[in-house]
Amino acid sequence: MHPQHHTLFIDYCAYFNGNQDFFECHEVLEEYWKDIAPGDKKHPLVGYVQLATGLYHWRRHNYAGAARILEKAIHNFQFNRNNIFLTEINYDKLMLQLTEVLSAIHTGRPFHAIQLPLSPALEDLTTARIQLLPTSNANYLLHKHMLRDRSHILAERQESKHRKSRR
Repeated sequence: MHPQHHTLFIDYCAYFNGNQDFFECHEVLEEYWKDIAPGDKKHPLVGYVQLATGLYHWRRHNYAGAARILEKAIHNFQFNRNNIFLTEINYDKLMLQLTEVLSAIHTGRPFHAIQLPLSPALEDLTTARIQLLPTSNANYLLHKHMLRDRSHILAERQESKHRKSRR
């Protein structure tokens, strides 16, 4: 099986191209990345996570954060140009879209979603998965990160600060 036909990557594509739930894109692909390349910050799955995160920030009007993380995604994709995780995506079209998105962000234009340019095989798998997605309203997608239990994240941050202060 091609690694981009893995269930979690298909889920990523479905959330991305289907209901533009970029927060969920981040969640499912981070899980896949941790399964196959934990800690490898240069892995192309990290670029896809950064892509979704950048669009999530742009949607929330965090233009500086969006530009910063999307630039990291571009560098990741350039570094991994010939990696198998970029073979089921039209690389040139994706890079052109990212260039256009960055231009829109830098000039303060409002958010608009892009579609991942998928191969026909990945498009078929993604389209089938999109049919199963729940509907989400724009307000929910805009504030999704604030609607989940973040207590474990906050506890980890506090512990990290505590460890640093003891050094």
